[in-house]
Amino acid sequence: MNHYVTGSTIRELREKKKLTQKQLADQLCVSDKTVSKWETGRGLPDVSLLEPLSAALGISVAELLSGECFTNANRSGNLLRSKFYVCPICGNVIWAAGEGAYSCCGVSLPPLEAEEPDNAHEIHAERVENEWYVTVDHPMTKSHYISFLAFVTDDRVQIVRLYPEQSAEARFFVRGQGRLYAYCNRHGLFTRRM
Repeated sequence: MNHYVTGSTIRELREKKKLTQKQLADQLCVSDKTVSKWETGRGLPDVSLLEPLSAALGISVAELLSGECFTNANRSGNLLRSKFYVCPICGNVIWAAGEGAYSCCGVSLPPLEAEEPDNAHEIHAERVENEWYVTVDHPMTKSHYISFLAFVTDDRVQIVRLYPEQSAEARFFVRGQGRLYAYCNRHGLFTRRM
């Protein structure tokens, strides 16, 4: 199987260049939390960042690419424990009821770790009759955008795919308590309880 860049590779090359996570993040116009996620295997750099990342680390893109295989360790079926996987090459979104071994475009995908939203990724929800109207105040440019919004309850998953240059908004049927998710192609997965 072909592999994508791994967190251990990024960390090792960054340390060889004597760069802090913050210094590398500043060169790539991402947050230091994003670099930390890459290095700990909780996310992958978007394909648009491979060339700038390899330049910042002083190697070619081909030298940057490597990876590790993941094994399926979680066999639970509780939807509130579900995992999202996003291909950094084609943007494909994979949802699973638990952690597993998934790949896309020849890349092994790690499960995304959701964080509480920061000011730049605040998830707003307003109930309109029997729907949640969900928005995220976020730029939707071709290189930096929210690629999907999702609402997960204990018995259902609703996902709305978003594309650059459209509004970061969606409507979800109200189906009890759950979690809202928003995925930024540069900063990762964010969530809030509903």
